[in-house]
Amino acid sequence: MQITKRQLAKLGIAGAAASLVGAPGAFGRAFAADAPLKIGFIVKMPEQAWFINEQTASAAWGAAHGVTVVKLAGSDGEMVMTAIDNLSAQGAKGFVICPPDVKLGPAILARATAQNMKVVSVDDRFLGPDGQPMAEVPHLGMSGYKIGQQVGEALAAEMQHRGWSPADVAACRITDAELPTARERVQGATDALLKHGFLAANIFDAPQRTTDTEGGSNAASPVFARHGNFKKWLIYALNEETVLGGVRASEAFHLPAESVIGIGINGTGAAFAEFSKPQQTGFFGTVGVSSFLHGRQSTINLVNWIRTGTRPPANTETTGVLMTHDNWQAVKAKLEA
Repeated sequence: MQITKRQLAKLGIAGAAASLVGAPGAFGRAFAADAPLKIGFIVKMPEQAWFINEQTASAAWGAAHGVTVVKLAGSDGEMVMTAIDNLSAQGAKGFVICPPDVKLGPAILARATAQNMKVVSVDDRFLGPDGQPMAEVPHLGMSGYKIGQQVGEALAAEMQHRGWSPADVAACRITDAELPTARERVQGATDALLKHGFLAANIFDAPQRTTDTEGGSNAASPVFARHGNFKKWLIYALNEETVLGGVRASEAFHLPAESVIGIGINGTGAAFAEFSKPQQTGFFGTVGVSSFLHGRQSTINLVNWIRTGTRPPANTETTGVLMTHDNWQAVKAKLEA
C-alpha cells in the first residue's frame, strides 16, 4: 500500500515525539504525548498488606502518568515465569518484581531478556550463581542489616526503660536462613543487642517455614516451651507479621503483655490493627518503612528506564522510623504521603 504525503507528515510528527522521549530531560514532559505504556508489578505474597500497598501505589502513579500497571502474583518460580509470559503477551515493556526466591534472579532476567522486557527488583534483591547480588538488575529496597540494627536498638532501649536486667531476659529470634533479607535483618538486630550488653546465651533461634503470622507462631511456640524458666522476652524477626505470630505464641504460653517486647519491620496493616487495640500487647512496635514509596519509586525507575533509556541505580536503600502504640498514626501519615 502506498503511503501518502499526509501520512508521511504524521510519521514525522510521531518521530519527533519519539526523539523527545529519548531526551534525558524529557521524562516528565513526555508522558502525555507517549503512546500508552504497560508494565507489570509481580509480588510473592499478594495477600500481605505490604505488597498490596506497593501494587496500589504503583497503579495509582501509573494511572496519573499514562501507564497501565498489571498487578500479578508470583508465589513460586513457575508462577513468576507464567506472569512474565502473560505480560509479554499483553505487550508490556517491563516489570517490577519482588521474587519468591532470590536465587531465581538469573532465570527471571533471562526470561525478561528473551521477551525484550526490562526488569527491576524491589524489596528482595536477585542473587547470581555466585551468591552475590546481581548489579545488572536495578534494585530498590531497605538495608536489611541497618533496619535490623534499628530493631535491636529499639529493643535495648525499651528493656532499659523497663529496668530489665539482661540476665533475666531471653530473646526469640525468628529466622529464615534461606532468605538473605531475613538473615541480614536478624543479624543487625542481634549485633545491636549484643552491643548493649544482651547475653548471647539467652538468644534462641526459631526457624520459620513461612514469613506470615502463622509461620511466626509455629516457629516461636517450641522456643517458649523449651525455655519456660524465662519470664521476660524479646521477639524479633524479618517482618512484623512474623513478630506478631511470636507474640500470639507468647500469649498462648500465658506471658503477660508487660513481659514481652516484640518489634517488627515494615509498618503496614497488620501492625496498625495491633496498635488500634485499646491496650498495648506484647507487640511493642515496628520499624515502619514506606511500602507506598517502594511501589511508587520502583515504578518510576522502571518507566524512566523504558521511556528515556536512563538506567536506575544498581541499588537504592531506604530507611525506617520506629512506630509504637503511641505514635503510629502520625508516623503512618508521613509514610503514606
